[in-house]
Amino acid sequence: MVLLHPISTIPIDKLPIRSSAFRNRKWTSKQPYTTTGLFISSSWQSDPPIQVFPPLNQSVAAVVFGDGSESGLYPLTKKRSEGAIPVAANYRLVDIAVSNCINSNITKIYALTQFNSTSLNSHLSRAYSSIGLGKDGFVEVLAAYQSPEDQDWFQGSADAVRRCLWILEEHPVMDFLVLPSYHLHRMDYQKLIQAHRSSNADITIAVSCCTRNQNRGFGFLKVDCENWVLEFKEKPEQELLKPMEVEGSQKSKDDFCYMSMGIFAIKRDVMVKLLTAYFPKANDLGSEVITGAISMGLKVQAYIYDGYWEDMGTIEAFYRANMESTRKTTSGFNFFDRDSPLYTLPRNLPPTTMTDAMIVDSVIGDGCIFNRCKVKGSVIGMRTWIGDGAVVEDSVVMGSDIYQMEGVKKSRMDKHGMDIPIGVGEKSHIRKAIIDKNAHIGKSVKIMNRDNVQEGNREDRGYIISGGIVIVLRSAVIPDGSIL
Repeated sequence: MVLLHPISTIPIDKLPIRSSAFRNRKWTSKQPYTTTGLFISSSWQSDPPIQVFPPLNQSVAAVVFGDGSESGLYPLTKKRSEGAIPVAANYRLVDIAVSNCINSNITKIYALTQFNSTSLNSHLSRAYSSIGLGKDGFVEVLAAYQSPEDQDWFQGSADAVRRCLWILEEHPVMDFLVLPSYHLHRMDYQKLIQAHRSSNADITIAVSCCTRNQNRGFGFLKVDCENWVLEFKEKPEQELLKPMEVEGSQKSKDDFCYMSMGIFAIKRDVMVKLLTAYFPKANDLGSEVITGAISMGLKVQAYIYDGYWEDMGTIEAFYRANMESTRKTTSGFNFFDRDSPLYTLPRNLPPTTMTDAMIVDSVIGDGCIFNRCKVKGSVIGMRTWIGDGAVVEDSVVMGSDIYQMEGVKKSRMDKHGMDIPIGVGEKSHIRKAIIDKNAHIGKSVKIMNRDNVQEGNREDRGYIISGGIVIVLRSAVIPDGSIL
């Protein structure tokens, strides 16, 4: 008779520790390292047990980090966190991570937030409170807090997870999936978890072989021919960025140098032990906890992802990703994939209205009002008003939070007392710029960086320049006739 038995979990402190020789071996054993699911066995069966895991919506909890105190996306993060930045006219960056989870049947989602998190918390609670995630599914915001034991705010990703373990452990999941909220990728996390479990890894790190991302913030990994991680450098020196090679391998050098995506699948028991017993003072998951786990000899493997991935950690990356969304190519992120839809807050806005407007290769959000204007190769966010004769080229306009009705204009005065409404004024010309929300662009304004300045701080005048891109600050007022 075939019986179904629960498998007991071996405590991490009883696990055998791999030596350096183990990391450099040609190890081919298929015996389970730890087991946490169910298996089918019989008295006459000699093959290894077949592991049967519960569905991901029952056995995996996602932990999404919504913000950080330091950001390369400033000034877009001056009054909001990275995950709350609008992207592709209708979405926020955090929607990509949450939608990937939902499309991967992971419906227990925690968002850990702290810095400038008001708009992010509001968006998450409103957008996903009524979405159909099943009776046990949820998207729950865990905001930074102080307690009698911890008087400080979250000191980093590891500290944040550690201090929220009492909430994260409410549900009997087997694995945690840790995600940043400001990346563009469409990954099936089911495949990541399957690889994590089938290899019996304690930790699995999603890595990219994409060469377009040069951000070193998440580190580089050296792996062997079986994708076991040999070395993890969070912020390597320039010489370590050269392709790494495993001795005796027949693969090319580039095959062994991968960039961490900042996405980790970690066994629940391993996570708890690492954060509370082995590294109770660690603040960062990547540079301290994951690196420490490798040095201890835990089984850490790399999951190679070869799809599109953009770390939106800089103004240049953010601008490039938005521009790619307007082109008829497959090189950028596909916001129109019917099989893996993106979810966001429904606004119930009217359709965009155009009067003698010319729109070429652009993405237009809901509820815009275009008069006799020209928009080319641009991303225009919700409720954007563009006046007669205005031209917007190769730019991102994030739109507005409100409508300004005729006769009841909630416009703002510039320093000369001129009345300037939200939107793009008549005969203004905008090229290669990012216009943040609720900006007031006057008439006959030219925003095109005519002097080709690469870096410049003009916050007192409502804008800065980063990487040659002009960024107009949220709610800034640019007077009539200004030249930026």
